[in-house]
Amino acid sequence: MSLVELIAQADERGLAASGLACLDRCVPLLGGDDLVLRPLWASLADGSDWSAGLEKARGSLAFGEETGGGAGGGADEAETLARRMLDAAPVSQEAAGVRRWADACSVASLQIHRLLDPAEDAAPSVDTRREGGTEGMSPLVAAELRRQVTVLELLAGHGTAGLRRALDVSTEGRRVLRAVVSRRARGLG
Repeated sequence: MSLVELIAQADERGLAASGLACLDRCVPLLGGDDLVLRPLWASLADGSDWSAGLEKARGSLAFGEETGGGAGGGADEAETLARRMLDAAPVSQEAAGVRRWADACSVASLQIHRLLDPAEDAAPSVDTRREGGTEGMSPLVAAELRRQVTVLELLAGHGTAGLRRALDVSTEGRRVLRAVVSRRARGLG
């Protein structure tokens, strides 16, 4: 099943987890620490309102509004996309808003990985990847696509119990992106 199909079939919690996981993996671009979004994950697990945690995360990440490190080019665009994901996060986890956000986060996160991948991605756009086209996919984009699919499958198959594993998948992706950002800042990638 394609990523687009998985998003279309996901319930509110799955959509919220999908969007949050995309954002969580891109936190290194915003200068945030690894725990900045944990209150949002906890809200998903217990079904509570996440608006207070979202405001706190936005406040914590606001200080890092100039985290591009002067890397220029793709890094600046990637940071802008990550900031938009955070800014667009819905205060409520209701279906319509969270569905639009999850879909936009999916596109933005794949685009971020495409911009930061030193290898060329052969597809004309990330939409090709989201619809199932995998030929000539760059390694960083391929890994991000797998993570997005895995998160949605975990939530569809295990509900709330899949959240812990989804967070683990997101944490792994955040470490990878942090390493990519670090390499670019040192001029190695």
